[in-house]
Amino acid sequence: MKKIISLFFLVFIYNFGFSQELLATVQVNSQQIGGSNQQAFKSLEKSLRDFINNTSWTGKKLQNFEKIKCGFSIVISEKVDNRYKGTIVIQAVRPVYATTYESPLLNLQDQRFGFEYIENENLIFNERQFSGKNLTDVISFYVYLILGYDADSFQSMSGSQWFSKAQQIAQNSQNRNYEGWNTINEPRSRTILINEILNPSWSQLRSAVYTYHRSGMDNLFNQDQTAAKKVIFDTLMQLKMYENTFQQGFFFNLFMDTKSDEIFNVFNSGNNGGIILNDLKQVMITLSPKNIDSKWNKWK
Repeated sequence: MKKIISLFFLVFIYNFGFSQELLATVQVNSQQIGGSNQQAFKSLEKSLRDFINNTSWTGKKLQNFEKIKCGFSIVISEKVDNRYKGTIVIQAVRPVYATTYESPLLNLQDQRFGFEYIENENLIFNERQFSGKNLTDVISFYVYLILGYDADSFQSMSGSQWFSKAQQIAQNSQNRNYEGWNTINEPRSRTILINEILNPSWSQLRSAVYTYHRSGMDNLFNQDQTAAKKVIFDTLMQLKMYENTFQQGFFFNLFMDTKSDEIFNVFNSGNNGGIILNDLKQVMITLSPKNIDSKWNKWK
């Protein structure tokens, strides 16, 4: 299988069992607003990195090689006094058992990121109430989202406790005059995403995340890949149940956006055992039509 180049280049020893704290990189890009005080953005970058990596999100203290590797990349497009607007990209990966390969868990771009920040201020988060500035609220929401995705990939549906915390943050942030939290006129909002994840209608997709990774990817690097590929094949074929609803599903489309490169590469080796690849091809054409020419039609 071709290896997908990860955002992260460090190789960590894999510790079996799911990790529930973060090892995050943070980048803040302010090039679009030019001559502003660059030191403030360096301060923001460091403060966010410390906030994400040093906060005890789960109550567990883990060694670095046990932590979830992730990245937060912020592009600032507007600044008025202490108010900022921009885009944030959140990425997270999961180690694959007995390999150095990292499977992408989350790759999300949020274009409605507005917040207030004063240079060198302490970043404080209280899960019970909105901060008033939206910065730690958005970051903490995505931290718990990452924790939920990671947990689900190691034990079926075990991310619910972290997804529920993300949902509470979304509820706290409603009607606070910041974009990205609304359920009306914001079709890919944070609130819509987390509500879908916890909606029983999408429970088959959450179960698929576990089976795909734990029974599929974690066994894919055995000398005989046939069984692992069959698990991944069967798991993806089961998603056909969403063929009439996936267009409206932020959670579903996020899964496809994150995993499409990997899915393509898994079955592009020409060594697929008894799998009828054309059956999977037709399902992927239906569920991920934007990748028809770049991926699915290239399968032989």
